[in-house]
Amino acid sequence: MKLSVIPKKSLGQHFLINPRILDKIVAAAEISNNDTVLEIGPGTGNLTEKLSIKAGKVIAIEKDRRLIESLKEKFKNKNVEIVESDVLKLKIETLIENYKIVANIPYYITSNLLRIILEKWPKPKLIVLTIQKEVAQRIISKPPRMNLLALSVQFFAEPKIVGYISKENFRPRPKVDSAIIKLMPKEKLPSENPEKLFKITRAGFSGKRKQLINSLSINLKKEKIEIEKALKKAEINLKSRPEQLELKAWITLEKLLN
Repeated sequence: MKLSVIPKKSLGQHFLINPRILDKIVAAAEISNNDTVLEIGPGTGNLTEKLSIKAGKVIAIEKDRRLIESLKEKFKNKNVEIVESDVLKLKIETLIENYKIVANIPYYITSNLLRIILEKWPKPKLIVLTIQKEVAQRIISKPPRMNLLALSVQFFAEPKIVGYISKENFRPRPKVDSAIIKLMPKEKLPSENPEKLFKITRAGFSGKRKQLINSLSINLKKEKIEIEKALKKAEINLKSRPEQLELKAWITLEKLLN
């Protein structure tokens, strides 16, 4: 399939061209005509078109100025608003509320974008993203393979991989396969002090292959005996490593470590 524009490597552009996979992404978002959908990086508008058929309104955020005119022309007189902006700098609350997010995003912005969506934006009803397969698998990790990204996403939302996409379905073809991941934001957050929680998790994961008791003592500047006492009270093995702890255990530690 020949593209109407040359993709920019600097923007991480890989356009999804398989209509069956586009349908799968739209189906995962469970869109009704009452929904407002925020699409990040519409590109040539293939996914935008399918979203617009199902949704009440689509707001598509595109950074690449070369695509703006053709997108506006393509969706003229339709339920689609094209916004030229860098989504990482966008004041989203001025645009939208009570919305869903659906996007095929550049791989290089995944972690940063997730942090902004989950920590700073008004809470979306649902998030469906096409991201690098390996990153999606990290996000859904459980002990003994927990990691900082998984903990931070799972604190705010319930993640689920909907399906995998071969690199053959993109133009230009990326070096790795992708995955469709669905995030259901939680009604109530499991801790009232996320800043303290993430400070403790970062401290725990800061030492590669180190036991948790050592990493927490060094990075939180606390006596080892205090950390040991908290671990015992939380019923956590003193030889545990950070990747062995589930989110619930970290929340217990956050409450015990003053």
